[in-house]
Amino acid sequence: MTELATLDAYGELIEPATLKIQRLLPGSVDRCWAYLTESELRRQWLAAGEMEMKVDAPFEFVWRNDELSDPPGERPAGFPEEHRLQSRIIELDPPRKLAIAWGTTGGVSFELEPQGDQVLLTVIHRRLPDRETLLNVSAGWHAHLDTLASRARGEQATSFWDRWTRLKAEYGRRLPA
Repeated sequence: MTELATLDAYGELIEPATLKIQRLLPGSVDRCWAYLTESELRRQWLAAGEMEMKVDAPFEFVWRNDELSDPPGERPAGFPEEHRLQSRIIELDPPRKLAIAWGTTGGVSFELEPQGDQVLLTVIHRRLPDRETLLNVSAGWHAHLDTLASRARGEQATSFWDRWTRLKAEYGRRLPA
């Protein structure tokens, strides 16, 4: 298990425009896979959207971050109540790896590795086009993965937007300009 695999570890740049962030989650690989691939479970920590489990299958993510915690906190200016992203599956190895196209970036991969009675989830978001996107994505993945970890432990998630805002400032200090 790496040093980064803690409950609230910060992401790191593994290339100039590639973020890697990890979480150690309770439960089995199959349970964590369900949180990645089943719309109703994924909606509780990231975004809804039915996925056909095959390479090149298109799908749509639907974010409603105000619904991830109660209270949601104050949504930052410029963020809509709902956000949609057309995507497709680009790599699939159930229940170990899922990679998806992600807007104008190089895509996102999710890898699951058993660690005793827990699972190491590694998220890698590639080719982030600029610093603002990098900071938004870093704070976003961190806040979303914190929410996933809370849900997986059967706990209530803390205020999503307040956490995101704090994390964006922290990533601004941590990541090289």
